[in-house]
Amino acid sequence: MPPLLFYLLALITLGFGFMVVTGRNPVTCALSLAASFVGLAALFLSLDAYFIGIIQILVYAGAVMVLFLFIIMLLDIKAEEGKKLNLPAIVSGVLLAVLLTIQIIAVVSGTGFAKKSTANTPLELAEAAGKLGRAALPTITNDLKAGTLPDAKLIGFTLFDQYGFHLQVIGLLLLVGTIGVVVLSKRERSGTP
Repeated sequence: MPPLLFYLLALITLGFGFMVVTGRNPVTCALSLAASFVGLAALFLSLDAYFIGIIQILVYAGAVMVLFLFIIMLLDIKAEEGKKLNLPAIVSGVLLAVLLTIQIIAVVSGTGFAKKSTANTPLELAEAAGKLGRAALPTITNDLKAGTLPDAKLIGFTLFDQYGFHLQVIGLLLLVGTIGVVVLSKRERSGTP
C-alpha cells in the first residue's frame, strides 16, 4: 500500500473519531462514527485483511450503528444540545488518554513485538495446525498443513469455541443497555409536563 494512501485513510479515521468525541449533536456523532468505521475498514482492506474489513462494515457500520441510531431516537436531543461543557471531565479524559498512550508505548517497547514485522516473521502454519488439537475442524487442520491460512475459519473457531461465553455476555450487556435506555427515556418523558 502506498504510504500516502495509508496516511489519508488514517487521517480520515482519526478525524471522524475526533468528531465523535467533540461533536455536540448526537446524530452528527453517530454519523461520524460510521465514517470512522468505514475508514478503518478501508485500512483493513489495504492490509489484505478482507474478512476483517467486510465484517467491520457489516457488523459495526451496519448493525451497531442501527442500534446507536435507535437509542439516539429515544433520547431527547434538544436537552442534550443545551448542556454546558464539563471542564473537569474533559481534562480528566485527556489525562487518561495520555496515560493510556504512555502505557501502550511502554508495553510495546518492552516486548519483542516492536522489532517484528511481517517481512521477517514467517507464518508457522504447521505449528499452528498442531496446536489446534482434536477440537478443531478437520478442514482447518488440513488447510494449515497445506500451507494456506483459513482466516475466516480460524476466527469463527476461536470466537465460538474458546470465547463463546464471552460473546454471549457481550450480547447480554448490549441487550441490558438497550433496555436501560428505553426505560430511562420513558421515565424522562413521563416526568416532564
